[in-house]
Amino acid sequence: MSSYRLDRTAFKAQTVEEAANHTIFYGNLHWKERLLVTAYLNSIAFNYSSELPPRMDKTKFEVKARN
Repeated sequence: MSSYRLDRTAFKAQTVEEAANHTIFYGNLHWKERLLVTAYLNSIAFNYSSELPPRMDKTKFEVKARN
């Protein structure tokens, strides 16, 4: 998703409450689009490529039988 660029010409003065209210924008997105946004933000936060996310290290888990 590196095709996203910051539009420096777009600006809207808002209060803190208005700026923090993301439910209006994200509520209108389809659930698949919200999932893509989440994956993109995770890739930025944890510094990996959104096209090639890291694989889960399954050696950190073990399976035990329940009695």
